[in-house]
Amino acid sequence: MNAVPAAAPSVPDREALRRRAARSLRNPLARGLLVLTFTTGLVDAVSYLGLGHVFTANMTGNVVLLAFGVAGAGGLPVVSPLISLAAFLVGAAAGGLLASKLADRHALHVAAALAFEVAFISLAAVLAATVDVRPNEATGDAVIALLALAMGVRNATVRRLAVPDLTTTVLTLTLTGLAADSPVTGGTGGGSTRRTAAVLAMFAGALSGALLLKASLVLPLAAAAALALATCLVYVPAIRHDRPAAPGADAPTGP
Repeated sequence: MNAVPAAAPSVPDREALRRRAARSLRNPLARGLLVLTFTTGLVDAVSYLGLGHVFTANMTGNVVLLAFGVAGAGGLPVVSPLISLAAFLVGAAAGGLLASKLADRHALHVAAALAFEVAFISLAAVLAATVDVRPNEATGDAVIALLALAMGVRNATVRRLAVPDLTTTVLTLTLTGLAADSPVTGGTGGGSTRRTAAVLAMFAGALSGALLLKASLVLPLAAAAALALATCLVYVPAIRHDRPAAPGADAPTGP
């Protein structure tokens, strides 16, 4: 009798991966999402500090800054946030299409999404290295568009993965859960390690990005692209060996 080839990870397998990632920071998916959270800090440091007060990963902040710019407050730009929002939406739509096409092929889905992210951020780094990138000019807006495209694809992908508290770009609900579920409020404190790790990863990425920007706009972009590539190269092989140890092992427990 011929051996039946192993099937690609199915939707139920995705749910198992999600639960294991929520249960332990040692899980490959949890570790990968923390690295990507760090890169968000790098990317937003570039866009906000280096390209004229605009976000390319945090769209909540971007909408608020756009409103301030429309009101003429603080000399904030209007065109650059609009470009960022439009590019982000295009990237998110592409990421959603990718998720639909590869819904039952988890490893390939993540690899493809990270490949797009690496490509867009790398293009932004090459552009920054070859031309004089200036805020509120075409060169700056081109870098903003490339970064926002990358973050749109990423957000659509991470949304489909749906690991609690590891969205990689937003910390509001993570901080809320950290405080609201703490023992001080009568909660169990469950998930506090994961939530704290996400906050620290974002902080460390933003700090690193701000420091690297003092030397060059290219350095934090190159670092973000390299880390996304490393995440892909490490995660995809690792996830093939990530299986529950025993029945019932997927139940979320611990931090």
